[in-house]
Amino acid sequence: MDGAWPMARRFVLLLAALLLTACASGPRQAPDATAGQRELGARIATTAHAQIGRPYRYGGRGPDAFDCSGLVYFAHAAHGIAVPRTTADQFDAATRIPTSRLAAGDLLFFRFESGRKVSHVGIYLGEGRFVHAPQTGRPVEVRRLDDPGYRDRLAGTGRLH
Repeated sequence: MDGAWPMARRFVLLLAALLLTACASGPRQAPDATAGQRELGARIATTAHAQIGRPYRYGGRGPDAFDCSGLVYFAHAAHGIAVPRTTADQFDAATRIPTSRLAAGDLLFFRFESGRKVSHVGIYLGEGRFVHAPQTGRPVEVRRLDDPGYRDRLAGTGRLH
């Protein structure tokens, strides 16, 4: 019986320490992009940005014309990264990133139709700007995330690299 009490006391102290540690840690947040991810993301963003002025074409995946998911596909493929072709599949495949942790090359998904389906994607450039292929009649362009036409339609953000 002499050895049982110190063992029980150690167990209680260990349990208390674990509980206090768990309480003190708070909610987990997604990690910031690593240096390698930031560098690759910047290259992806630069590739997409270089397409400004190219025409929109439904189903276009470059290099002469793009739709929104085709621009994402092209910019990633230029750096050896295979990504799904459609906006919905890109959304499903992306690792979710909180907007507070966006880095160049991350993706912005939008809903322009009713329901839960995402219907548009752009590539984050940094400083609240993104590049995208908007629609027929409008070439690849840069917009601000706080533009009224986009701000309220943001459905999620993610990373494919």
